[in-house]
Amino acid sequence: MSKERNIQAQETFGDAVNSGNLENIRGVVSENVKDHDPAEIQGKGAQGFIDFFSMMRKAFPDFKVDVKHMVTDEENVSFAYTASGTHKGNFMGISPTGKSFQVRGMQISRFEDGKLIERWGSTDELGILKQLGFDPTS
Repeated sequence: MSKERNIQAQETFGDAVNSGNLENIRGVVSENVKDHDPAEIQGKGAQGFIDFFSMMRKAFPDFKVDVKHMVTDEENVSFAYTASGTHKGNFMGISPTGKSFQVRGMQISRFEDGKLIERWGSTDELGILKQLGFDPTS
C-alpha cells in the first residue's frame, strides 16, 4: 500500500466530515474497521462514523477538523488536528448555547487496500464541554 493512497483515503474521510457529505466515508472505511476509541454513541463500521459525525454536524453545523501535522508510513496516517464548531443544536443533552469551541486532538489510522481498518484517537472532549459553559468536573 502506498503512502499516497493512504493519505488520499484519509483526506477523503476528512473532506466528508468537513463538508457534511458523510456518505463519502463509505468508500474509505472497511466494514470491519476496529475503532479503539469510539464515541459512546458510535456504532460499527462506516455507518458508525457517519452517525457520529451526523450528530456532531447537527450540534455544530460549522464543525471542522483542520489537520495541523501529519506523519505517514506504508500502512499508517497519523495526524494532529484542531476541531472547532459553533453550538447551534443539541449536544449530549445540552441545548444550543451559540458558543464556539476549538480543541486539539490526535489520531492514528491504519489502512489496508485503501480503506481504514484500524483507528486510535483522542479529542479534548472536556475542553469542548468547558468552552460551551459546562464543566462536569466541578
